[in-house]
Amino acid sequence: MESPNLKPKRQGTGSFQLIVGGFFVLILCGALLLMLPIASQDRQVTPFIEALFTSVSCTCVTGLVVQDTATHWSLFGQIIILLLIQIGGMGVITVALAIIRITGRKIGLKQRSIMQESISAPQIGGILKLTGFILKTSAVIELIGAALLSPVFIRDFGVAKGLWYALFHSVSAFCNAGFDLLGVREKFSSLTTYSDNAYFNIVIMLLIIIGGISFMTWSDVRTYKLQIRRYSLQSKIILMITAFLIFVPAACFFFFEYNQEPIVKRILCSLFQSVTARTAGFNTADLAAMHESGTALMIMLMLTGGAPGSTAGGMKVTTIAVLFLSAVAVFRRKNDVTSFNRRIPEDAVRNAGAILFIYVCLFMTAGIAISLIEGLPLLTCLFETGSAAGTAGLTLGITTSLSTPSHIMLMLLMFFGRMGGLTMIYAAVPSGAGESARMPLEKINVG
Repeated sequence: MESPNLKPKRQGTGSFQLIVGGFFVLILCGALLLMLPIASQDRQVTPFIEALFTSVSCTCVTGLVVQDTATHWSLFGQIIILLLIQIGGMGVITVALAIIRITGRKIGLKQRSIMQESISAPQIGGILKLTGFILKTSAVIELIGAALLSPVFIRDFGVAKGLWYALFHSVSAFCNAGFDLLGVREKFSSLTTYSDNAYFNIVIMLLIIIGGISFMTWSDVRTYKLQIRRYSLQSKIILMITAFLIFVPAACFFFFEYNQEPIVKRILCSLFQSVTARTAGFNTADLAAMHESGTALMIMLMLTGGAPGSTAGGMKVTTIAVLFLSAVAVFRRKNDVTSFNRRIPEDAVRNAGAILFIYVCLFMTAGIAISLIEGLPLLTCLFETGSAAGTAGLTLGITTSLSTPSHIMLMLLMFFGRMGGLTMIYAAVPSGAGESARMPLEKINVG
């Protein structure tokens, strides 16, 4: 029998703490590098809060900025931003383990477990092979994207700058970051100057969509090609909900927001805003000119986000799908939540409800706080906090004018949105902290 005076064995750092810690260290290093005089075009030291905000936004692949990326940051600063986007999009742990593997060091079971949590893989077996597939596929897609964008940028900016712009925007789009270098034309203009260029819009949208789909879905596509029936349940749900969240909101924007534009531009703007709202951060239209209903729809899309285990943030499309399927099961008085002839685990349903509760509470509380601090309309502030929590990076133009307390709240929301609600909670709450015994059951009525 164990002695009552014996202290419990101290647990080591868990995988969730290491993932959160890895992002935190990357953000701090990025901020210090961006503060260097060489990182700004005027060769002056950028204030720490501005450098930190930029580093958080890059690493959390959000896109909210307090300084125009093209006009404030030098080439060195832009390279740092691009590296932060790339590492943040792929995941700190993924890149770190790739470096360990290249150097020939052995990767133990603990490191593989961390990798599994980082990319939301269903099992630890084959995790190194999957990591290699993710890195290689990402590099190939980004290079293809850069090659496709090159003709447009070379035509407008010359060969050297055009190639750099093509690579930067390809990586930014694939990682769902939303950073752009087109402020050389007009500060904070994003991609509005290309709003009627169908070729450019399609390439950017495809990069955003591919980056926002789960790495595990890529693996299913690689393994089973077009045999969708053999895909995992998660991949099927991701593809179905992604298609729904692209075309249905696009139809709403088409009929209610851009009916004054020529038909081609109207279609492109509607599709682009629907795609980019779920964490990409680019825009090809004036978001401030939207109706309040359109703004509210954008907020819902931003909070939804992309797929788990992808470069996108937000609550994730699977969370929304599970909640919807749970509601359908309740309405049909079914005991189990099902989809595609498969039963969804009860803990997934509970987790989805908890995630929705966390996101709504944080984004609403921060929006109300910023509205009170800044004296701005509540809907405008909710758009900003929804953008930060969903790592969408879209704004109605208030980011640069906000005070330091508001910027700090946005940074915390961006970090939370990239890490994910449950990852942050699991990192803060020690493993095994829950109760092992079950309490007596008593019925409670809801609804």
